Amino acid sequence: MARFNINFYSHALCRNVSFNMFIPNDPRGDETENRKMKTVFYLHGYTGCAEDFWYLTDVAEKYHYAMVMPNGENSFYLDGEATGDNYCSYVGEELVEYIRKTFGLAMAKEDTYICGLSMGGFGALHTGLAYPETFSKIVALSSALIVNEIAQLKVGESNEVANYAYYTKCFGDLNTVKESVNNPEKLVKNLMEKNIPMPEIYMACGTEDFLLDKNREFHEFLEDSGVKHCYYESKGIHDGVFWNEYFRKSAEWLFA
Repeated sequence: MARFNINFYSHALCRNVSFNMFIPNDPRGDETENRKMKTVFYLHGYTGCAEDFWYLTDVAEKYHYAMVMPNGENSFYLDGEATGDNYCSYVGEELVEYIRKTFGLAMAKEDTYICGLSMGGFGALHTGLAYPETFSKIVALSSALIVNEIAQLKVGESNEVANYAYYTKCFGDLNTVKESVNNPEKLVKNLMEKNIPMPEIYMACGTEDFLLDKNREFHEFLEDSGVKHCYYESKGIHDGVFWNEYFRKSAEWLFA
């Protein structure tokens, strides 16, 4: 196996950045050894980092795929107005292109997936829907699908996580965020209007998770829109126990 921490200059973020990567290249002696390797991009949650996914390397070895784990800061993986704040472009374009040129991986849509948890679950849905020509499958666990909530915030207000200023920095004008491209629902509508095929979607959330209602709302939106997807709920809170279980279950879906 090969583990990397890679540094390069990001034009999208206007600075040197780093990401982690895992490639299971040990001899296997079975039919998967010479199979074309797929690539999965993993997006961490709020206050998290690229180090958060090393515990899944045994899954990557089992299914013989490469893991790419960027640092997304607390950006919600969105493009902001400020110079050097283009996290969606960084993950969906620049990082994918770097992986292609440097490692010869993620060369085709059918070989490229994106996964995330919490803020990263939002990021996986948003980035995957923003770049449907790049990502063929999305896994989103306990996703922070908070657009409808933060659209109600006023100057000086906050929720249990952050304040109006933070959400404005990430999402832009909260008065218009529902109709902006920072809203995954808007991206779904745009793709449907243009008759562009959507990535396949897998979602899961714990029944004791504080984000459960928001995940149910998006699930219902997809159902009402006629978008085929997989949605699961089971006992669990917003923690690593649930994510570990469902990243492993979702791998069966990714590589079925």
